[in-house]
Amino acid sequence: SSSSSSSSSSCVARASGARAGVWRPDRQRASSRSHSRDRDAVRDRDETSRTARRRFASRRRAEVVATTTTRRRAVTRRAATRTTTRTRTVMRAVIPRPGASVAEGLEIPSYEHVREAYEKVSGGVVRSRCTHSKTLSALTGMEIYLKHEWEQATGSFKERGARNALMALDAEQRKRGVIAASAGNHALALAYHGRELGIPVTVIMPSIAPLTKITKCQKLDARVILEGDTIADAAAYAKENYVVKGEMLKYINGFDDFEIISGAGSVGIEMLEDVRDADAVVIPVGGGGLIAGIALAVKHLKPGCQVIGVEPERCASMTLALEAGEPVKAPTTATLADGLAVPTVGPRSFQTVKNLIDDIVLVSESDIAVAMLRLLENEKLVQEGAGISGLAALLTDKLPGLKGKKVVVAMCGGNIDTSTLGKVLERGLVSDGRLVRFACVVPDRPGGIAGVCNKIADVGASIKHIVHERAWLDQDSHCVLVDVECEVTDSSMGEELYDAISSAYVLRTANFGPANRPKVPARTPTRRDDDDANDLKNPVTSCDLFDEDCTSIYPEDE
Repeated sequence: SSSSSSSSSSCVARASGARAGVWRPDRQRASSRSHSRDRDAVRDRDETSRTARRRFASRRRAEVVATTTTRRRAVTRRAATRTTTRTRTVMRAVIPRPGASVAEGLEIPSYEHVREAYEKVSGGVVRSRCTHSKTLSALTGMEIYLKHEWEQATGSFKERGARNALMALDAEQRKRGVIAASAGNHALALAYHGRELGIPVTVIMPSIAPLTKITKCQKLDARVILEGDTIADAAAYAKENYVVKGEMLKYINGFDDFEIISGAGSVGIEMLEDVRDADAVVIPVGGGGLIAGIALAVKHLKPGCQVIGVEPERCASMTLALEAGEPVKAPTTATLADGLAVPTVGPRSFQTVKNLIDDIVLVSESDIAVAMLRLLENEKLVQEGAGISGLAALLTDKLPGLKGKKVVVAMCGGNIDTSTLGKVLERGLVSDGRLVRFACVVPDRPGGIAGVCNKIADVGASIKHIVHERAWLDQDSHCVLVDVECEVTDSSMGEELYDAISSAYVLRTANFGPANRPKVPARTPTRRDDDDANDLKNPVTSCDLFDEDCTSIYPEDE
C-alpha cells in the first residue's frame, strides 16, 4: 500500500509539473526540432542572400566589362575611321591631277593649270585693257597701269574662274547643275556663264545681298534662294540641302576652288603680256583666290616681279593668316570693301600663295573713299570699294618702296549702287578736306547770319547747307546757333576758313578734315578788338554778353 501511494503521488507531481511548465522530454525534443528548423531557414536565407549578392556582383562585373569593351570598340572604330579618312586623304593627295602639288591634303594648282584655264576661257570672257594713267602716276610718283577687270560682262574678274569651273564639269554634273553661296559678283558670274553654257545654276543669297544683284541673277535665269543672314549661313544651307542630299549639285566655292584659282590666274598672264617690264602687281585680297592665281602666273613668268596684297583694316584675314602660318578667323566689321570682308581665307588659296606673296598692307575706310573720289575725278571711272583697294594703298603712300617703279593695279570690280556711290563720294570729300562743317554762335539780330556768310564768301568757300537754331542754346538768349556745311577747294582753304570763323565767333563744333584744328574748341566768348567792333558787316559773337555790352558795341541809333 505504501508503494502504490508513492506512485500515485509521483503521478500527481508529474501532472502538476506539466501544468507548471516543468521540463518534459517529449516537449524538449519538439522544441529542438523547431529550433533546428529555424536555424535551417535562417541558413537558407543567408545562403540565398549570398547567392543573390554573388549573382548581382557577377552581373555588375559583366556589365562593366561589356561597357568597357563597347567603349574600347567605339574608340577603335573612331580611330579606324580617322585612319581611313587620313588614308583616303593621303590617297587623294598621292594621286593628284597632273601638274598639281599637295599641301595639307589639298591639291594646289600650278602655272600649267593657270595657262590651261587661260586658253580655255579666252573665248568666253573679255580680254580687259591695261592702260597707263598719267594723272595717277603723277599723284603717286610711280608708273601706274590699271587692269580694267570691271569690263567683264557682269562687272568683275569673277567670270574667269566661274567659266573655268563650269567648263570642267562632266556631262552628268552639267545636267544636274551647280550651286553657290554668294551675295554678289560670284553669283552674277556663275549665273551669266551658266546660261551661256546651258548649265543650271542655283544661288543661295543671304539677306544682306543688294536687291539689284538679286534681280540681276534672276534675270540671268538663275534659281535664287534667299537664306541666312551671312554668307556662312547661306553656304551651310546650300551644302546641307542641295549637295550632301537632295539634288546632289556641285558646290563651287567663290575663292577656294581649284578651277576658280586657276581661272583667276589668267589675269596675271594678261598683266605681264601688256606690261612686260612690270616691277610689281598690286592685288586686293578677300578670300585669297585672285591673288593666289595671279601669284602663280607672275612668279613663273617674271620671278623678280613683286606680288603685293591689299586688305581693308576691318577684315585683315590674310594678314593674320600669314602671321599665324595657317588660316585663322579675323575680326570683321562693316566696310566699304564689302567684297573683301571674308573672315577666313580659303585653305587652298593660302597654301598656294603663302610662299609667293611679297608684302601685304592695310587700308582704312577713308583711304578707300578718297581713292574712289580720285579715280572718278582723274580717270572718270567708278569702282566698288573692293575693286579700288589696291589703288587706295598707292594713293595713300602705303607702299613707298614702289616710288619710280612700274606698278600694275587690278581694278577688279565696278558693281556699286548709285546711292552707296553718293555717300562714299561725300565721305571722300570730307576725308580730303574739301567738305567742312562747323557750328558757331552769332547774335540774333538783323545781319547776324549775313556776317557769317560774308566771312565764308571772303575766303572763297561755297555754302552747301546752312541752318540756324535757337532752342538748343541754354544760356544764350540773344543769340542763334548757325550750323554750316561748306565746300572748299582744298585743305588750305579749309584752314583759312577756320581761322576766319574762329577769330570772330565762338565755335561749338568744327570739322575741317585734315586741317590740324581742334574738333571742339573752347566755348569762351571772344570779343573783337575796338577797331573790329565797329565793323557791322561782321558782328561780334555775343553769346555770353549782357544787353549793356551789346549796346556798347552796337549803338542804339545803328
